[in-house]
Amino acid sequence: MPTPTSVAAFKKVITNPVKLKLFLFKNLPMAYLAGVRIKSLTEQEAQTTIEYGYLTKNPFKSIYFACLGMAAELSSGVLSMMYLYKANPSVSMLVVDLQATFTKKAVGTITFTCADGEAIAQAVRQTQETGLGASLQTVSIGRDEAGDEVARFVISWSYKVRSKK
Repeated sequence: MPTPTSVAAFKKVITNPVKLKLFLFKNLPMAYLAGVRIKSLTEQEAQTTIEYGYLTKNPFKSIYFACLGMAAELSSGVLSMMYLYKANPSVSMLVVDLQATFTKKAVGTITFTCADGEAIAQAVRQTQETGLGASLQTVSIGRDEAGDEVARFVISWSYKVRSKK
């Protein structure tokens, strides 16, 4: 079960700018190179950012959709990782589906917000208690600096208890 201590320990690690960069460099090198960052993290919500720049641009002078997808996925993924950190029994997570809608040209800094922390925590608890896998759809909304929605991602996660080796 995720404990308040493990959640706090994960938040302390992942919100430290140096440790976050090391984590991204080691585990998500493309997100590191693209400049995806965690803006905020609570038990209920995570915000990630990505900026328009040389490595994130497309020929249409906006942020490439795959870079937006990395930031969107991380906003829900970091919530999942927080609840899985040092979990006993250990649970794996995997993206099993992704749907995206783009509503406006993404330029400047885009902030993705996922507010599904409670649902993620419940899915992880259910998986740990029953030993059965759980699936969950999360929503990550990307907004530009003016607050206008530029993209909406629906990311389906699968959680399963890891088999003991």
